[in-house]
Amino acid sequence: MEERVIFEKGRQGRKTNYIKKLSFPLREPKDLIPQQFLRENLNLSCLGELEVIRHYTNLARRNFSVDANFYPLGSCTMKYNPKINEDLANLEGFLNLHPYQEQNCIQGALEVIRGLEGILCEITGMKRFSFQASSGAQGELVGMLMIKKYHQIKRKKKTRVIIPDSSHGTNPATASMCGYKTLVVESTKGGLIDLNKLSKLVDDETAAIMLTNPNTLGLFEENILKISEIIHRKGGFLYYDGANFNPLLGKTSPSLMGFDVIHLNLHKTFSTPHGCGGPGAGAVGVRDELIDFLPLPLVDYDNNKLYLNYRGKHSIGKVRSFYGNFTVLLKAYIYLLRLGREGLLRAACNCVINANYIREKLKNHYEVVFPKCMHEVVFSCVKQKAKGAGSYDIAKRLIDYGIHPPTMYFPLIVKEALMAEPTETESKQTLDYFIQVMIDIDREISHTPELVKSAPHTMPVKRVDEVRAARFPDLRWKKNGG
Repeated sequence: MEERVIFEKGRQGRKTNYIKKLSFPLREPKDLIPQQFLRENLNLSCLGELEVIRHYTNLARRNFSVDANFYPLGSCTMKYNPKINEDLANLEGFLNLHPYQEQNCIQGALEVIRGLEGILCEITGMKRFSFQASSGAQGELVGMLMIKKYHQIKRKKKTRVIIPDSSHGTNPATASMCGYKTLVVESTKGGLIDLNKLSKLVDDETAAIMLTNPNTLGLFEENILKISEIIHRKGGFLYYDGANFNPLLGKTSPSLMGFDVIHLNLHKTFSTPHGCGGPGAGAVGVRDELIDFLPLPLVDYDNNKLYLNYRGKHSIGKVRSFYGNFTVLLKAYIYLLRLGREGLLRAACNCVINANYIREKLKNHYEVVFPKCMHEVVFSCVKQKAKGAGSYDIAKRLIDYGIHPPTMYFPLIVKEALMAEPTETESKQTLDYFIQVMIDIDREISHTPELVKSAPHTMPVKRVDEVRAARFPDLRWKKNGG
């Protein structure tokens, strides 16, 4: 059913009013708001409470969310956020905290931050973490700014950062924002960094290499120790993009692979809410030599009390207000404590099993780019495209089946790519449903490609011209089409 704009539903004089008689005088807006800010003739919609509730409930039902739909977004780890995280984050002691409170009144909150840091250090092998960054991209920026300042203090001329051709787009963007020239190292046919080409790119002006492991093709960089040796030999740093950290939990750590600075997306790997631009947390961890460069404050002990330490010899300074998105940190801490060491290892194993299950079941219907994968699988829809509908069309058709589209056209080095990451939280029944739907869509393309080409069919908004919508947005409300 078409849901009209709320302004079209109202009728003059309609309202819901439960207040019968007040024991105090009712103050008018003019008594509370300065005259220059008062507005007349707001033309607000007049509705009863039931109409308002039904309107917004109907709109909510149309949203795709991990609570209602399978969300196989590759390279993004759209992990379910357990409701206990929300319940505990809403405890009064956390809910009513204020960042300007005296430190002796927020010892519990500081204990959460310090405890989370300790667990992440154990998992990653890093020595300290800062939680100021509000996203993975901002975490990247923090890491690269620290690397840049380190080289400046050491008076080393470092002008270049190496980026794999399969990297996240934020990696070259971050390096460029920090004033570095980016050099792209190509992958082999097997999807891993080409060591020979890397060796030719690395020189004394190489500041760092930015990469994730597993990489964005869902493959583990088997030559990571050789990569580390090549970079470190020239005085560069290894930067770890933690977007794909989920399958490594309890298996290995970035420190064992030779990484010097990392960011972890707490809103990916550790189950806190993800989407709508935040709130997120790009926790940044470092080895010993970069501790002094971390954003401040850090949480430390003194006389058996926790305190916010604002002393840092070479700190790059603050990158946001206060101490980071505290409730995001809290939810990640809850998740870690609930799962424990064995639970995290089980999560890593299950997410790899789930991705490989999808790959194996669909390999005869969609081209599997690589014969193995870890937590995410990349398909090429070149064969489907030749029959009349490509990866974009398949993604749109999945919406009709209640499945959020996987990542499309990424990684860029794979033609007609669809990348799916089921995470460890999905059941076999859900995966089987997704697999069957993908098979059905392939069959549809063979017989009625126009059906897939014009999807979605069941949503209030059908296929739209997304390029035109992005370039010429029209946000005006037009009553009755006028």
